[in-house]
Amino acid sequence: MANIVVFGAGGTAGSRISAEAAERGHRVTAAVRRPEATSYLPAGVRTVTGDATSPRSVRELAGDADVFVVAIGGGERDLWRDAARTLVDTLRELPDPPRVIHVGGGATLLTPKGTPYLDEPDFPEEYRDSAEGQAEALALYRSSTDGVTWTYVSPPPLEFHPGERTGHYRTGTDHPVTDAQGRSVLTYEDLAVAIVDEIENPRFRNARFTAAY
Repeated sequence: MANIVVFGAGGTAGSRISAEAAERGHRVTAAVRRPEATSYLPAGVRTVTGDATSPRSVRELAGDADVFVVAIGGGERDLWRDAARTLVDTLRELPDPPRVIHVGGGATLLTPKGTPYLDEPDFPEEYRDSAEGQAEALALYRSSTDGVTWTYVSPPPLEFHPGERTGHYRTGTDHPVTDAQGRSVLTYEDLAVAIVDEIENPRFRNARFTAAY
């Protein structure tokens, strides 16, 4: 049983990760900016006010945590970069910091040409700020060489949506996992399965992974 803090537990990804972890018997703390908006989380999930971009909040919640899951959302480019920087800079000062699992974007995955999807000429402009913020967050984690254990999780770049929990998925690293038709598809529910599996049986320490069917 792990003590898991989920930043952004009120969102689409965070709520499913919280529910999956609680169902498996882990102690889950939902760290959200507005606790009153998370009444739908499962019984047993503790809700607190928390902000991954606040050093004070990070220090306070790190006390007995084994894992921080960062599943924050929003359209601001700086949000993910600032969260990654705050976590790296704050946790490396602690004697026994929790591991960080950052739920990032699929736009940082690589095309067959070896370039990020966000650099494609037809990449939607409405998603560019968030995609570039996630790319900056990934670069920050990759440049942190001591004091923090992290994992960056990228869902498929296109076909990622709420749906059924099957409990099945395949993993990759920097390129999308595709099926026989060349599609990379995953539900939020099975992303939550993959993340809690990684918490229980770490395979991607200080690395990025992706998952799809």
